[in-house]
Amino acid sequence: MSRIFITGGTGYLGTVLVRQALAAGYTVFASCFSQTPPATAGATWAVLDVRDPQAVAAQFNQCRPDLIIHTAYLQTGPDVLPVTAEGAGNVARAAAAVGARLIHLSSDVIFDGEREGAYTEADPPAPITLYGEAKARAEALVAAAHPAATIVRTSLIYGFAPLDKLSRFALDVAAGRVATQLFTDEYRCPVYVEDLAAALLELGGIPYRSVLHLAGAERVSRYTFGVLIAQRYGVDPAGIPAGLSAASLTRRPRNCTLSSDRAAALLQTRLRGVREVFQAIGRQGG
Repeated sequence: MSRIFITGGTGYLGTVLVRQALAAGYTVFASCFSQTPPATAGATWAVLDVRDPQAVAAQFNQCRPDLIIHTAYLQTGPDVLPVTAEGAGNVARAAAAVGARLIHLSSDVIFDGEREGAYTEADPPAPITLYGEAKARAEALVAAAHPAATIVRTSLIYGFAPLDKLSRFALDVAAGRVATQLFTDEYRCPVYVEDLAAALLELGGIPYRSVLHLAGAERVSRYTFGVLIAQRYGVDPAGIPAGLSAASLTRRPRNCTLSSDRAAALLQTRLRGVREVFQAIGRQGG
């Protein structure tokens, strides 16, 4: 596959995908909406509103991509459902119309987080948040419009160059700039953005359809992740207050552990755990 289109190309994952795809020799097309695209040599940018099915179809008809990786979404606000859910359906229908391979990015928060062990690809969505509902709806729309698509569920995405929002937030909490607690009973499988992008590009060349989990190999609590980030940047983690999600007034999915065993058997790219990534990169490396 030589021509790739990345929606949400100015987002945290999208930016890395654009860079890695260019390095791999793809002809890269990418879209943005509210953010100004970077001056990335070799990439062709378009302003695209995924809520507009005609605009999406016209863009794909013009570019004729072989592979589309759909990362664009909204997590909060009144347009969560129109962008995150309906927009994904628009992308899937347009991708099917031009015969493009489609990889759609979903999330671990489509689950209610009430089970003890890890969720597998066979587990049905049971969202308890608006964002989770939007992602679950998106999965259904994508599967109906493009049955050959791959729906990738992932977890918290982190990285260092630049630092991701979650890690910056943890450092602010540790330094006392933000007064809040990090939960010790809310579990995720954070995935390093470079690993995830590489896995997605590898997956683009594999005729796998249906759902696939791509999450980090290590399950950690929000609190533990914050402690690890603080230690990496030389900030005393003693400043991070610990709390319980179960005691929160807002219902949140607590255990969103994903099993990525199927991906490990399918792909050569390794989705490393947090501690392994930190050890490999070093305390201040990027």
